[in-house]
Amino acid sequence: MSAVQSKILLLEDDEVLAETLCELLESEGYLITHVLSGEMALNATFNESFDLFLLDVNVPKMNGFELLKSLREAEDATPAIFITSLNDIASLSKGFEVGADDYIKKPFDFDELLVRIKAVIRKAYHSSSNILKVDNFAFDIEKNELYKEGHFLKLSPYELQIVKLFFKNLNHTIEKEEILEELGEGREMSEGSLRVYITKLRKLGLDITTIKGIGYRFASS
Repeated sequence: MSAVQSKILLLEDDEVLAETLCELLESEGYLITHVLSGEMALNATFNESFDLFLLDVNVPKMNGFELLKSLREAEDATPAIFITSLNDIASLSKGFEVGADDYIKKPFDFDELLVRIKAVIRKAYHSSSNILKVDNFAFDIEKNELYKEGHFLKLSPYELQIVKLFFKNLNHTIEKEEILEELGEGREMSEGSLRVYITKLRKLGLDITTIKGIGYRFASS
């Protein structure tokens, strides 16, 4: 099984730019879901979880501002970057007001976009570093890889998704329903299956505590 890559939802109705961005981001190892309208983007978030939203503003059937406002009101905290030709202060202010983490004005430098994407994804882990360390484990945010005492650990996609959640929510309890929703992505995932994955991760040495009736916690000692 291949490693879980960071997933980006790209909302861009300029198909030439979208194709260029998809090629660029895929060459950097990201998994891209491209949609042409705000409505399509909203539907995509119902069926799948993402590590980043990359959103144009002036798009059909719900603009980018309206889309992100709706997602934030629904408590979707996925990091978001606006990429737009709107370069006035009012639009910039609106973008951050509805919950953006960054705002890039078109035309933009592709290398700068990559730098900003990596920075915003790191921010989701509450870290300024690309490597998160807990006891003798290290998680590489950019590569989505887990190491123990410097040795790479081969995980299944579901195990890696759980590890990502724990490192994003270090020292915080995660409800079982949240983990199941993240793993299911529109499909049914049972609590029994989740317990199996948690047991496997514990056998690797990860200190995962069961919070009875609520969920799980991964904490640094």
